[in-house]
Amino acid sequence: MLPRISDAEIDVMEIVWNDNPIGTNEITDRLTGDGERSPKTIQTLIRRLVDKGALSAEKRGRQFYYTPAIDRDDFIDNQKKRFADRFFGGDVALLVSSFVGDGKITQKELEEIRSIIDSAEKEI
Repeated sequence: MLPRISDAEIDVMEIVWNDNPIGTNEITDRLTGDGERSPKTIQTLIRRLVDKGALSAEKRGRQFYYTPAIDRDDFIDNQKKRFADRFFGGDVALLVSSFVGDGKITQKELEEIRSIIDSAEKEI
């Protein structure tokens, strides 16, 4: 089972999924650039991800380097399922209708949804 990961932790995971192995300092530099998080907070997020089993850590000299211990696609699939289960009782048709039925969908988005459904039907 995949660990639950907060939005702030996902920011760390995105960096590690995109560039790995990657050191603590580089992760911290990338995430402190917006001024929203302190280096100490980022280090806490990294430690939590290691504790949860989402990241693997290897010490090289004086710095730790991290690699993902969970696959991005598996995580995203799990998140989609959790979202559908939590907000729509697992009913994917209800999920889609909530986006389509509110009248805020564009013609282009509707065509994209049709294309996705058509492709999915071919795979079934």
